[in-house]
Amino acid sequence: MQGILPYVLRRLLWAPLILFAVSFITFTVARFGPGDPISVAMGQFRDPEALARVRHEKGLDKPLLEQYRIYMWGVLHGDLGESFRFRDRPVSDIIFPKMWVSAQLGLVALIITFGIGIPVGVLAALRQGTWVDPASISTFLFFQSVPVLVTVPVMLLVFVVKLGWLPTGGWDGIFSKHIVIPALALSMPGIAGVARLMRATTLDVLKEDYVRTARAKGLREFTVVSRHVARNALLPMTTIIGISLVTLLEGAFFTETLLGIPGIGRLAFDSVTSRDYDIILGLTLVLATAFITANIVIDIAYTFIDPRVRYGRSAAA
Repeated sequence: MQGILPYVLRRLLWAPLILFAVSFITFTVARFGPGDPISVAMGQFRDPEALARVRHEKGLDKPLLEQYRIYMWGVLHGDLGESFRFRDRPVSDIIFPKMWVSAQLGLVALIITFGIGIPVGVLAALRQGTWVDPASISTFLFFQSVPVLVTVPVMLLVFVVKLGWLPTGGWDGIFSKHIVIPALALSMPGIAGVARLMRATTLDVLKEDYVRTARAKGLREFTVVSRHVARNALLPMTTIIGISLVTLLEGAFFTETLLGIPGIGRLAFDSVTSRDYDIILGLTLVLATAFITANIVIDIAYTFIDPRVRYGRSAAA
């Protein structure tokens, strides 16, 4: 653990600069894009005087840097702004409940993805040269090649129309039948990637001297694989798992739209098309903060998974 604290402090000092750059670029792109939320909301029936009055009330007629200063001052005080599309409701009251819905769905999908992908990858590596290796990976590559726009209607046809086992869509919590189809649709394409990465890292670990030594001592194969192979092969997987946990907050637009799930992916798309500035910026800042935090946590987690990993000049020396 030597050198961890200075490393974390350096990363934390970079975080405000990264968030400033992300927020300013997003703010500028949103403001200079075609149209604005006021004209989009009014449609084709527009009164120039009414448009000018509403823009003045919302501060949209001020210079760009002034608008950005006002917005960031509010963010520093915990105010992510107000939605134009949802009748001036606070952004935090809109995005966080929808993020919670998407996070529940994404968590179940990740458990399925890694719960299947990791064992399949280890099995494929241990059975290299046999029919099990290509068969296991190829099976899940097939699911990866089929887009969600195809798998969701097929599952609806089979499990809803033909068999009548599951509901057509909607959302009723993580422990309801509504989560089965969207969780499968989100998890199946990712299993192949996890399995292939786990297979490659496992093959590298199997060549190490300590694995040969463990087998030479007469340890059972299960002990060798579980204690010596799997733990070290999981080190590169830590980054994938950590970043995947952050993506829980992003949602899935196609799945949420097709199945009528009130998640953050659908909200993000609707906010971009309706030019709802503050929701776009709020989502960007929340996700950027989550990614920065996740990267720091992942780097710290490396030291617990592999004690050989150290940070800082003292460790390097």
